[in-house]
Amino acid sequence: MRTLRQQWNDGDTSLGGWITVANPVVAEAVARAGFDYVCIDTQHGAIDYPAAVGMLRACDAAGTTTIVRVPWNEPGIIGKMLDAGAHGVIIPMVNSPEEAEAAVQACRYAPRGSRSFGPTVVGQRIADYPAWAEENVAVIPMIETRQAVENLDDILAVDGIDAIYVGPADLSLTLGLPPGNNDGNPAFDEAYATILEGCRRSGVVAGCHATGSLTPTRLEAGFRMVTVTSDLLAIRFGATAELDRARAAAGSGDAGGDLY
Repeated sequence: MRTLRQQWNDGDTSLGGWITVANPVVAEAVARAGFDYVCIDTQHGAIDYPAAVGMLRACDAAGTTTIVRVPWNEPGIIGKMLDAGAHGVIIPMVNSPEEAEAAVQACRYAPRGSRSFGPTVVGQRIADYPAWAEENVAVIPMIETRQAVENLDDILAVDGIDAIYVGPADLSLTLGLPPGNNDGNPAFDEAYATILEGCRRSGVVAGCHATGSLTPTRLEAGFRMVTVTSDLLAIRFGATAELDRARAAAGSGDAGGDLY
């Protein structure tokens, strides 16, 4: 597998899946779908630390690079997720260069950072882990408030940031809009344009939440890390599509097709 930093160093764009269900079987199924990365969401997903450890191992067995969205910009949980095998972390609500620096510090060993050494789980799978981590662990702060957009250039100037990740729901709320993607609203569009231009100037990868249908728009705009769907959305949409197909077939008398 290629880590996100390896993908970006090669000039590639990364399409990802998002995992919110605390189950290693679900995690492995998403990881085997062919995404360039999967993210285990321990902030808003129903996933605690023990579950995340097993899910990281399941994704590793599937051969997919796996990152974790941590609950907050706190060094203890960031270090634990990296020790468990995450190839990077998405860090919520980074609103200032000081908070961005704290995120980098939590992800890097001395002398660059303050991460404590003890790769209990991941050290069993990766030889010379400190050197590997220096080259591969991705630090991805979230830009998801008006304040963060206003401080964007100073945040992007912090050494050690590999990408930023836009959270459209919280960003929209701070702009006085309903949570979600608000394309076509001038304030929302301007914030996204500002973020993309800042990332272009600084050489930092721009990432964001999207949907399958929205992904081409985000890629065309310049995002290089785009989450396409989540486990729960895929399950719901897939179940709905199959139910619609079944009802249509029942109405037409066509019962063809394989069950599996």
